[in-house]
Amino acid sequence: MMRWFNALLPKEERFFDMFAAHSKTLVAGAAALRALLDGGDSIPRNFQLVMDREHDADVITRDVLIAVRRTFITPFDRGAIKELITSMDNSIDQMQKTAKAVMIFELREFTPQMREMGDVIGRCAALVEEAIPRLRSISAEAHRLSEITEEISRLEGQADELHDQGLKELFQRHRASDPMGYITGNEVYDHLEKVVDRFDDVANVIHATVIEHV
Repeated sequence: MMRWFNALLPKEERFFDMFAAHSKTLVAGAAALRALLDGGDSIPRNFQLVMDREHDADVITRDVLIAVRRTFITPFDRGAIKELITSMDNSIDQMQKTAKAVMIFELREFTPQMREMGDVIGRCAALVEEAIPRLRSISAEAHRLSEITEEISRLEGQADELHDQGLKELFQRHRASDPMGYITGNEVYDHLEKVVDRFDDVANVIHATVIEHV
């Protein structure tokens, strides 16, 4: 009876607008992080761009969590809403940690594999941005949403391969004469891999939400 009653009530659509706004911070943050990995004098500027977008994302996340508590009818399960916005926010938080590591270790040059991992992060962010508006019509968009989550999982596997390949080359290059070069490079690889892992978490939340509603 309550399910029938709830179906008649208007759902709070502003959640989708906030999700969409957050997804744009992911795309912008990923672009700034990728530009940072090109190295050179623009690193401080791109670092600040990542910081700014992470701040924007935090504000949106807080607004979503407040809205969940105050809204009587939500578009889908409250727990799923919290998991989705939290996993999205964790993704840009990890971008911030990556950028901070670059600044702390005063790195100015990056390996091809690091830049490729940056490309993967950008593709993951773009896929999340595409997925979010499709959640408005989750049943009709279930097939495409499943494709998106599968693609993000595939990219996560690609990032793992780039991580392992790059780390091996880093070790071979620095083991004899520059152990600190290996340590700092390993730190960047670890952070980049975690960014993609966090996007995979977003994909898992979306996939679980689709299963729940189809």
